[in-house]
Amino acid sequence: MLQILDIAGLVLGLLYLWLELRANIWLWVVGVIMPIVHGYLYYASGLYADFGMEVYYTLAAAYGFAMWWRGDGTAKAELPITHCPPRMMVVAVVATALLWVGLYQVLVRFTDSTVPLADSFTTALSMVAMWMLARKWVEQWLAWLVVDAVCAVLYFYKSIPFTASLYAFYTVMAVVGYRAWHRRVEKS
Repeated sequence: MLQILDIAGLVLGLLYLWLELRANIWLWVVGVIMPIVHGYLYYASGLYADFGMEVYYTLAAAYGFAMWWRGDGTAKAELPITHCPPRMMVVAVVATALLWVGLYQVLVRFTDSTVPLADSFTTALSMVAMWMLARKWVEQWLAWLVVDAVCAVLYFYKSIPFTASLYAFYTVMAVVGYRAWHRRVEKS
């Protein structure tokens, strides 16, 4: 059963990435389905922070769809791709650090997690990266680059090979995505 979910997550993840690279709003629809599959997989593998992350991803998908659909809330125009304002980058770094420490404490005190440091780090940075994606900031790709690289190693370690391979591919594609979105901003 876990292997089937692992493969289903791989397929959904590739579709999600393809839609994200194109800045296609329908990535958020896939973003509701994919967390259900990965959530079960992570829980069964003892990746509790990653499991919790999937709940967040489902909620963030609704927020992201609304942000992309309605733009800045003042018009019905689609939200444009832009760079993250420097002050918001500081907020992103501080939020990641605080979330990491908090999630780590929860994992150490209340679970039997064998990888609390890595699990809490990838979850914290993923939460911030998803928020950045919802704002359509180019730099979200850099956050995903770090998350994906760490997750690839973590998931191989936890014997989730298809998902690990997906995250290894995501790592490469984060570079491609960053460059593509950066070019789009420069052209506009």
